[in-house]
Amino acid sequence: MAAAPRPPIVAVMGHIDHGKSSLLDYIRKSNVVADEAGGITQHVSAYEAEHPHEGAPRTITFLDTPGHEAFRALRTRGAQSADIAILVVAAEEGVKPQTLEALSAITEAGIPYVVAFTKIDKPAADLERAKVSALEHNIFLEGLGGPIPYQAISSKTGQGVPELLDLVLLAADLVGLSADPEAPAEGFVLESSQDPKRGASATLIVKNGTLEIGDFVVAGGSFAPVRFIENFLGKRILSALPSQPVRISGFSALPSAGTPFKTAKSKKDAERIAHAAVPAEMKSSAAEAEDGKTVLPLVLKADVTGSIDAVRHELAKLSHERVVLRILDTSVGSVSESDVKTASASKGVIIAFNVGTDAIARELAERDGVPIETFPIIYELGKRVAELLSERAPRVSSEETLGEAKVLKTFSSGSKKQVLGARLLSGAFLLGNQVKILRRDVEVGRGTLTNLQMARADVKEIRAQTEFGLEIESKAEAAGGDTLIAFRVTES
Repeated sequence: MAAAPRPPIVAVMGHIDHGKSSLLDYIRKSNVVADEAGGITQHVSAYEAEHPHEGAPRTITFLDTPGHEAFRALRTRGAQSADIAILVVAAEEGVKPQTLEALSAITEAGIPYVVAFTKIDKPAADLERAKVSALEHNIFLEGLGGPIPYQAISSKTGQGVPELLDLVLLAADLVGLSADPEAPAEGFVLESSQDPKRGASATLIVKNGTLEIGDFVVAGGSFAPVRFIENFLGKRILSALPSQPVRISGFSALPSAGTPFKTAKSKKDAERIAHAAVPAEMKSSAAEAEDGKTVLPLVLKADVTGSIDAVRHELAKLSHERVVLRILDTSVGSVSESDVKTASASKGVIIAFNVGTDAIARELAERDGVPIETFPIIYELGKRVAELLSERAPRVSSEETLGEAKVLKTFSSGSKKQVLGARLLSGAFLLGNQVKILRRDVEVGRGTLTNLQMARADVKEIRAQTEFGLEIESKAEAAGGDTLIAFRVTES
């Protein structure tokens, strides 16, 4: 069969809290935003929607990509999987840092895009100012000297959304997207996770061909028999056409997010293709700590492989002059007994992102004193690991010089204590200070100030550059001409 038009795959991208998920929320007539931890999208999710265009219903597949800076890898992956992008820009804020990162990902992927100015229903919205902000960042809009189509929208009222979808479909028609439904299915792994009941599962985007029950999906070094296919609603379907997002379970190992997939007709062929492939390494090689640095070993657990990418990106921004991070292991799913044992062997910490802990693992962790830190929000995770770095850092002692005096005379000397006469040269001497005894600039001993006298009266400190008496407790004996240095030890 000849190639036929296929629905566009559209990545919705932009800065955090600029209305990406709210736009999709309106399109799908559902409420996903309220269920997202911290109000941000933390996975790349795929949805299908229909829109009437030029008198006929058209299907569009949407990819909702996270806006938080830590999810840059996921956002880039979404752009690479898409045919067209919607770059959302809040009309009340204009272009922001992650807007530019999203634009960079779109440019690198080489796909056309449409700008959606969101939140025009907000009191602070200023569409003209937002347009100027776009132009200032080289986003050249139609009618303003450039070719980029745009639409002002409100995801709350729906104003402008139909027109935005028309622009998307016009862009798709200009690209001329096509696929051969009778070819063997191929596409990308959008996301993968460990399902407690179904095992290793993955969300796939079919780019060409038709995926059918009975096929074998091969992604990198892993493969899965297609026993059932679930669409984005979780409903089972018999086959998946080009541009459809589907869920497949039963992979031999978790395929890496972003990995291209193809299909085979037999298990033997699937094993052969998988064996020949070089699988993407999901585990971090534990870099050796630099000399003199303490190590903070971490075991990373997350709900999906894309989250591991995001967590590792967040951790890569952290540094400490006396501590180095060492990632012992990364994997998907609940914290297990094996994870606790791995962390325990290295006195490490388990970092769990959007996953729970097995009962056996929790009991073992409590018994062995292995910390399990659980987080639903990426930036809270990063903040806590930064604190762990500081907590793990060895304390560094330093000596602060407080005063200097010259010994004039020795009045009495015992086995441990001696009474001296001295002249203060600089700084101050305080009762209880530690003291160094220097002879010709060589340290001969240390002691503690146990008494200070001025004009035969006991005092707590000497600050004036004058003669005074002092008693020190020290094993070393001071002599006339020696230098006394008062100091204190601080830790940081």
